[in-house]
Amino acid sequence: MIKLLLVEDDTNLCYIIRGGLEDMIGGYEVMTASNGEEGLRIWKEQHPDIIISDIEMPVMDGYEMVRRIRETDGFIPIVFTSGRVSPKDVVKGYELGVNNYIKKPFLAEELDAHIGALLKMKQGMGAANESEVYQIGENYTFDAVHAVLKCSSCVQKTMTEREAKLLQMLCKKKNELVRRDVILSRLWDTEDDFFASRSLDVFVTRLRKLFADDERIQIKTVKGVGLCLSDKG
Repeated sequence: MIKLLLVEDDTNLCYIIRGGLEDMIGGYEVMTASNGEEGLRIWKEQHPDIIISDIEMPVMDGYEMVRRIRETDGFIPIVFTSGRVSPKDVVKGYELGVNNYIKKPFLAEELDAHIGALLKMKQGMGAANESEVYQIGENYTFDAVHAVLKCSSCVQKTMTEREAKLLQMLCKKKNELVRRDVILSRLWDTEDDFFASRSLDVFVTRLRKLFADDERIQIKTVKGVGLCLSDKG
């Protein structure tokens, strides 16, 4: 049974989504919240497997809720459901730590497919070999299993699943080119999608910021081809 937290201020839509997942699809236990503040409380108390959230809500919007969750939890998958899919809105969500977007209106089957892909990725990380720890430069140690980047001279960073998966792909091919279409296929289940491609660019920027204090570590972009983690440490 998948424990799902649905944060949505539209009562009718909330009823439809909940019914679609619990009654039509099956295998879901859906908890509901009408705003981000209530969503935070339920997340802390009930420990759901995944969060599906609207963006524009009273009291506290989806952006602020995600920001607060990601301060301590980089693991739980979060999906935004919204009609707001401009590049600016998409980038803001991904920068805060959202895993995916789904545009309203949508079918229960479509949402179920998104959820399945994200939980599969999470399970894949949990099943990884416990020895998957990578040394990056002289100061950084990346624990791919627990999605943690440790640094001898800075604060430890807990990463989201997708951040960790991307860094792991680059670490496995350190100083080699990792093709962009391969990354998109494995982490976004697509090879040519505007929003997935834009999301990848955002994640690359976030990874670069993690290593900004060490100029010997670079994530190089070969435009239109791929990425390379260059480690001169």
